[in-house]
Amino acid sequence: MTRADVIAVVLAVVMLPFLYVSFWGNEGVADTIRVHSVEGIITLPLTAHRRLHVQGPLGASVLEVSEGRVRFVASPCRGQQCVHSGWLSRAGDVAACLPNGVTVAVTGRQPRYDAINF
Repeated sequence: MTRADVIAVVLAVVMLPFLYVSFWGNEGVADTIRVHSVEGIITLPLTAHRRLHVQGPLGASVLEVSEGRVRFVASPCRGQQCVHSGWLSRAGDVAACLPNGVTVAVTGRQPRYDAINF
C-alpha cells in the first residue's frame, strides 16, 4: 500500500459519517398516505386514526392508520410480506401486497430518498 492509498482510505473513513448524515440522516416529514388498489387511489392525512378495508382481487386488505404511521394489519395473500413490513412513518416508505394489488405509500414534501431498488 502506498502513501496515497493510506490517505485515500483515511479520508474515506473520516468523510463517511458526514456523507451518511447529509444523504440519509434527514427523516422525511410525512403528512399523507396514498393507497393504490383496483378501486383507485385514496389519499388520506396521516393524522387520522382509522382502519381501512381496501378491496383487491383476492379480497380485502386491512390497513391501520394511527399516531402518524400506517401498516397492513391483514391481507388475503399467502406470504404476508405486506403485514411483516410493519409500521411506515417516514416520507418515501412503501409497503405492497402485490398478489392482492394493494400498495400504501407515505408521502410528504421531502422524502428521505427518491428511489429504492431491490
